[in-house]
Amino acid sequence: MGWLYLTGASIAEIFFALSLKYNEGFTKLIPSIVTAVSGAGSFGLLMLSIKTLPLGTAYAIWTGVGAAGIAIAGIFLFKESVDIYRLSSISLIIMGVVGLKLFAGE
Repeated sequence: MGWLYLTGASIAEIFFALSLKYNEGFTKLIPSIVTAVSGAGSFGLLMLSIKTLPLGTAYAIWTGVGAAGIAIAGIFLFKESVDIYRLSSISLIIMGVVGLKLFAGE
């Protein structure tokens, strides 16, 4: 169940980061609500996941999925750079997350 919580926390983290772009300093109501709800949901699900998963593994995966997810979303939504260095770096993050999942000792 911990991995399911961690997956949800990671997805909520991506929505949290995306909503920061749209809430314009908490001046827009709906995006601000999305920021608050997704942020709280992300932290709440992360807390549930670390009841059964190693803290370091869960936190690293949570931040890695969030970072890679928002970087990929930025490419599609905001036309951010797609150069080889950026794509290589995102790939390294994803490989690290997969490695942590495969060798977490669970």
